[in-house]
Order: sequence, then structure tokens, then C-alpha cells
Amino acid sequence: MLLKGYRPEIFKPTCNASFQSLHCIAYLDEDVGEALPYLNAVLGGDRYIKDPPSVTFNLQGKLVTVHCRKIAVNALRDEAEARSILEWLKKEINEAWQNRESIAPKYEGAQKAHPLEIYKLLPRSNCRACGQPTCMAFAALAATGVKGAEDCSSLDDALGKKLGEYLAAFRFE
Repeated sequence: MLLKGYRPEIFKPTCNASFQSLHCIAYLDEDVGEALPYLNAVLGGDRYIKDPPSVTFNLQGKLVTVHCRKIAVNALRDEAEARSILEWLKKEINEAWQNRESIAPKYEGAQKAHPLEIYKLLPRSNCRACGQPTCMAFAALAATGVKGAEDCSSLDDALGKKLGEYLAAFRFE
């Protein structure tokens, strides 16, 4: 077992007093830096930084960043959610490290959908049938996985198929 424990600090962000969510910084008892490329490979991190190593995930609308000696999580409902995510990450880190012989480490983040590539596949009529004011706004949402080809009623079958195939190449959570 690589990671045995951590010390969480859970707090309200001070930058905006009206925020209702909590943040958490968990200080790790062990250095998990060597496990991060394996964790990235297993969980498909959105962003990987080599030096100093860290991997960032978008987990159910929360940003989770794992550094060598700490984990940062934002947009938490309560302390129970923070502890649940930290325990899950502890398990994932330890499993990735334990299985590292069978995992190809990954030193880059997941590929992202590009709004301009999506926009090129749209009718560009700004019809608003999708609920967005412009096709570019729709493309920006589609790049994050919020909208899909099925949400644009103005797409003909050929462009709808192309857009669906393009979006299928990316992992959205």
C-alpha cells in the first residue's frame, strides 16, 4: 500500500462569501508522485503536469487535483462528500500503484473536443431550437459533453452522424 493516510482540511472559500460549497485540501502522509502517471492512465485525467507531477480530473462537476503530497477538491456539498471522494481516491491510487506492472503510464491529459471543430459541423443558422442563442454557444456546450448531436434539430443526417462520431472520440463526465 503506497498511500496509508491523509489529513483533510475542509473549508469555505474566502474569495466569495456567498459560495455555499466547500473546498478540501488533503495533506498526504506519503509521496504519491510516482503513482500519478499510472493513476492518470487508469482514470483518464483531464490535465497532467510532469514537473512537479500532478493530475487533474473533472469528477461530477468537481475539480480534483492530485499532487505528490496533497489532494485538492472543490465544489463539495459537505464533509461526508469530501471524505467519500478522498477514500475513493486513496483506493484508486493504491490500486494503480499495486497494478503498475500491467499499466502503461500516461504522461498527458485526455484529448479535448474543440468548439470550433464542432461549430464547423453545425448548420450555423443560430436557429435557437436547441435552447442556445447561437450555434457557437451550442458548440461550446457540446465540447464539454453538455449537448450532443441529438440536441441540434437543424442538423441533417450526414452532419449529425459526423458530429456524433467526432464527439464519441472524447470522454465526458
